[in-house]
Amino acid sequence: MVTEDFGGVSVDVCRDGCMGLWLDWMELIKLDENNEGMGDLLKQALASPRKNDGDRGVLMCPKCNEPMHRHLCTVDKGVNVDECYDCGGFFLDSGELEDIREHHMTEEEEQAYADELTKGMPDYQQALSDLKQEQLRAEAIRHFTRFFRLSYYMTGK
Repeated sequence: MVTEDFGGVSVDVCRDGCMGLWLDWMELIKLDENNEGMGDLLKQALASPRKNDGDRGVLMCPKCNEPMHRHLCTVDKGVNVDECYDCGGFFLDSGELEDIREHHMTEEEEQAYADELTKGMPDYQQALSDLKQEQLRAEAIRHFTRFFRLSYYMTGK
């Protein structure tokens, strides 16, 4: 893979092989809409024919060597992305960036998709539950400590 500039976004491209794209954490969001990125190299990547082997095994992350997780995007009619849960990077097969741009989701669709993905992640669900408990605890402490403030007795609040 070689690093290419897609108009301010550095993307690793499998130039002499599958023409797939590796995008580090937060780079995909900078290129997923039609008006984002620029340059001849981006145009070449978008023009690459779609190559996608749905029967291939699990990919290993090129950055941290952890197994990547494939997400089938129903809104994007068969586009799948391979995501590394450890470093947050994405691998796109040749032609998938073009498909993502053509079928870009609305904010509501993105939220529904994210909710669907996180349903099956027990650590995420536990973190949400812990966060709610901590918020309730913080509110209870805030409410209780008002009695320790002089202003409570002065103004009655």
